[in-house]
Amino acid sequence: MLTKKQWAFCLEQFGEMFPDAHCELVHDNPFELTIATLLSAQCTDVLVNRVTAELFKKYKTPEDYLAVDVEELQKDIRSIGLFRNKAKNIQALSQILVDNYGGEVPPNRDTMMTLPGVGRKTANVVVSNAFGIPALAVDTHVERVAKRLGMNRWKDSPLVVEEKIMRWTPMEKWTDTHHQIIFFGRYHCKAQNPGCNICPLLPLCREGKKRMKTNAK
Repeated sequence: MLTKKQWAFCLEQFGEMFPDAHCELVHDNPFELTIATLLSAQCTDVLVNRVTAELFKKYKTPEDYLAVDVEELQKDIRSIGLFRNKAKNIQALSQILVDNYGGEVPPNRDTMMTLPGVGRKTANVVVSNAFGIPALAVDTHVERVAKRLGMNRWKDSPLVVEEKIMRWTPMEKWTDTHHQIIFFGRYHCKAQNPGCNICPLLPLCREGKKRMKTNAK
């Protein structure tokens, strides 16, 4: 398993490789980020941005999403996976925001997690990026990188991964670290064909060393 000292080295390398890592979901406010992150479940940010480019012109507020039939909203997002369920969640979420929060997204992770379609990952993304509250969301990239490096065991849940990364990472770096690991996983340590042969973390990466040994045979 990776040591805390080795993890500190990883953080340095993530920062050097991707100093400008950022949230790639295009948004102008907390509400748009909430909708975009909800739509991104099991979907790429590229596709979400393509859809929201038009969606956010049509719908500006929770009230706008409630002013149309769910079938119309489904048509607007039908190129995104699970679009039927996501459309229903967007309208249910919008109704709660209008009824209970003055149409605004509450700047609190636990409160956000009570909204339809908003899980821990989505809430962490929104509070950290829209409200500047330290948080570390674990998506498929973060989970894959942590487990390949040996930071976590393969059977660990996303919550266990999140908790360990937060314990070993200074709080003020949580948000930047989240984005840097995502960029590392998305553009370097890819699910398929990761760049192990040019990776600065290869000497301490259990998965990388295994892959290199296999490829050498």
